[in-house]
Amino acid sequence: MVALSSFGQRLRELRRLAGLTIEELSEASGVSARAISDMERGRSRAPQARTLSALADALGLDGSDRARLVEWTRSRRSESAVGRPRGGELPRSVREFVGRVPELRLLRRHGTAGSDDGPTPVVVVHGPPGVGKTTFAVHAAGQLRDRFVDGQLHVDLRGTDAAPMDAGEALTRLLRALDVSPRAIADDEAERAGQLRAVLRRRRCLLVLDNAASEAQVRPLLPGAGAGLVVVTSRRTLGGLEGVLRIGLPPLAPVESAGLLRALVRDLADRATAQDVEAVARLCGHLPLALRIAGTRLASRPEWTMAHLAARLSDADRRLAGLAVGDLGVEPAFALSYAQLPGPARAMFRRLAHVPGVDFAAPLAAVLTGTGPHDAEDQLEELVELGLLQPVGFDRYRFHDLIRLFAEKRLRDEEPADTRSATGHRMTDWLLETAIVAGRWFEPGFGAPPADWRGLVPLDTAERAQSWLQVEADNWLAALRGAAAAGQHQRVVDVAESMHWYSDRMTHWGHWSEVYQLSSAAAARLPDRRQEITHINYHAWAQAVCGRRYDDSAALAMDAYRLAGELGDIGEQANALSYAGDAWRFAGDYGRALWAYCRAQELADSAGNHDEFVQMGLGVGLALIGLGRFDEALAELRTVLREVDTRPVAPSPKNAAQVVARVFSARALAELRRWPEAIEEATAVLPAATGFGALTPLGHLHLALGRAYAALGSTEEARGHLVRAGELFEEGGAREGATELARSALAALDV
Repeated sequence: MVALSSFGQRLRELRRLAGLTIEELSEASGVSARAISDMERGRSRAPQARTLSALADALGLDGSDRARLVEWTRSRRSESAVGRPRGGELPRSVREFVGRVPELRLLRRHGTAGSDDGPTPVVVVHGPPGVGKTTFAVHAAGQLRDRFVDGQLHVDLRGTDAAPMDAGEALTRLLRALDVSPRAIADDEAERAGQLRAVLRRRRCLLVLDNAASEAQVRPLLPGAGAGLVVVTSRRTLGGLEGVLRIGLPPLAPVESAGLLRALVRDLADRATAQDVEAVARLCGHLPLALRIAGTRLASRPEWTMAHLAARLSDADRRLAGLAVGDLGVEPAFALSYAQLPGPARAMFRRLAHVPGVDFAAPLAAVLTGTGPHDAEDQLEELVELGLLQPVGFDRYRFHDLIRLFAEKRLRDEEPADTRSATGHRMTDWLLETAIVAGRWFEPGFGAPPADWRGLVPLDTAERAQSWLQVEADNWLAALRGAAAAGQHQRVVDVAESMHWYSDRMTHWGHWSEVYQLSSAAAARLPDRRQEITHINYHAWAQAVCGRRYDDSAALAMDAYRLAGELGDIGEQANALSYAGDAWRFAGDYGRALWAYCRAQELADSAGNHDEFVQMGLGVGLALIGLGRFDEALAELRTVLREVDTRPVAPSPKNAAQVVARVFSARALAELRRWPEAIEEATAVLPAATGFGALTPLGHLHLALGRAYAALGSTEEARGHLVRAGELFEEGGAREGATELARSALAALDV
């Protein structure tokens, strides 16, 4: 075959000899029809080796014809490249790449969906500093190399610099990398953007626009139509870009982090224990940048062990300094985002380090900064946008562990000690004040907040109050610890007192023993001895109901009983005996529990404590159930229901007594095998018990329904109630006997 002076002419001749149209050659080779047409007409450069190989395969070339075409194209490319160095090559990929399987799959699927005439797919890869966005993009580009045969280009937009690259400069770099002559590149930025779109429309190229600062920087660089792909990486989500796929990269999963460490330091990792590898991965926050730095440090210090590095990183004050090697460091990566924040957002970022819990919401951030909740929310979203905070659910936020350490360092370095102290006290005071108001929703004699309440969170319903207490539990509990350590004894007692009735609804929360241990210790330092008795009793309740330390609970309650006797306070004696009765009943000592409840009921009646009187009636009924005296238990529980209606019982304990009495009346009816009556009673009280929220009584209600339906032959209905009973017992931390009853009844259905 005679050599031709034009590659385009040669390509056209070969295509015609193969009997192919441009469209058929495009389909066979994967090279766009527009690109083939431009080659044949001499409007584009000689193709890259991958493109040439795809065309040669589609044309069926082999032997000398293929070799001559390859050699001719190589010489033409060399000639055209003299004096014009190419730019835009992808950065060096890393050998040790782990994880990101779902994200890679999503990007590949989206990236191969483009067509010559449709819009070019665009993917925005975003995430916090150090999460590996560039590494991910380069690795994905490598996997897609065969798809984008006309080239893969990269440009660092320097989005974290003080002066990011402007779009005009980025356009020039991309056009030159695409072999557009510098003399042909337009001076006007808009015209330059049009040139880039025109070139990319004809080519199957992948563009990596790395480290983008903003939507305005990226928009002019995006192609219009074409079968290419654009991958944008940014610390921001770039929410203003329309019609793009966003892939957020979180830190690696623990198993992936361990895998990356082992890949980075193979020989050392082989000698390390799994616990040491997992410890280093955890202390690195599973952040790829931190993991790579840790691996590099180990590789450069062969005398170190994984356990040695874990010990060094375990010191929180030194961890950020330890995660630095050469010109790489975790702290500088965070500092680049911090530097981009306006002053108020910087102040919020560092002051959020005061938050003791794992997560928080806008009102707490507003307290720390002295702003309104709406302004605080805007600043929190700015921190999320830059990857310095992680959103949690609808309206809460949290730090990555290493970013929290960075915020703490910024707080120490940038704010004087007296300012830090004042901010911390303001946060603690607000948390405890709000906790008291929320907890009192459930206290007899309180309910809704006072008319002059001007809190930052809405507490106008009991549901909202309970929700706040639950989601902010870690934070207000930490504030309570701080108040106890600071000697604010009355404040500690006031918070615990406000939680008394609320804690009955939330017995499965694991910290009531600590709350009431703090309050009883605080009350012992105050002059009012009756407060001390009350909070010793609360502590006894928590030890039994929440901690299952029944002997400790009974001992505390009897201490309170003796102290109340010394003061002549029969009301507190009644309370103490009631808590002792609970401890003995939970331990299975029903006879002693029955004595305690009966004596406590007599004392409560003589003291005129109607709330306690009906509660002791419930205790008597439950102790009788434990003794197997079900007829007597049913009669006692029905007496409780009558007494509740005739005595001036406060609303909250009245509701509790009514629900619990009816729940265990259904239980007693089931034990007596009065199945229809058990179903009728349980069905009637089910809505009220569900609204009451205590999980264990609700579990007993479903247990009674399940047993009754099973006895009456309604197997599937019985199964549903028994499964639900087991779930409620497990979630509510019920004692094993209750859970076993549900399991046994469920197993009996399959016999």
